[in-house]
Amino acid sequence: MDSNAAPRKGDSVLRIQEVERRTGLRRASIYRRAAMGTFPKQIRLGPNTTGWLESEIDGFLAEAVAKRDAQVGTK
Repeated sequence: MDSNAAPRKGDSVLRIQEVERRTGLRRASIYRRAAMGTFPKQIRLGPNTTGWLESEIDGFLAEAVAKRDAQVGTK
């Protein structure tokens, strides 16, 4: 998972509610997976505010689809 990539021009920052909606994951799962390195890490926007780059969330979802599609042939 390449969470160190620079933001793309025009990349949106998603707040936790939108990340939950897009991924179907709950808040605790998102933070746990980020800590384990299996989900993009959040970026600090302020003292009490974090967000995720939309491109990294899109990449996470694309990777999940690719893994699913790769497994289709193994069943």
